[in-house]
Amino acid sequence: MSLLIDPPTWPAHGRIWSHLVSDESFDELHVFAREVGLPERGFHRDHYDVPADFYELVVAAGAITVSSRELVARLNAAGLRRRRVRP
Repeated sequence: MSLLIDPPTWPAHGRIWSHLVSDESFDELHVFAREVGLPERGFHRDHYDVPADFYELVVAAGAITVSSRELVARLNAAGLRRRRVRP
């Protein structure tokens, strides 16, 4: 079980965000997200957006802090990366 989170550095909607992923399965990711109280609407293709004020809670619950590059690399290596399709 490896849940990964990058540091909160992504600005959007007046807040700063992190990304939470699993390098094992989407099921693992969804279960963990429910356990820490992340809303389902925060899931986008292959990750959850995590507001900065949830970051410490998610890390305390067991997510491993990694760089954004490592997060994407491990998601790709696990075959779980779902890229956005642009029209």
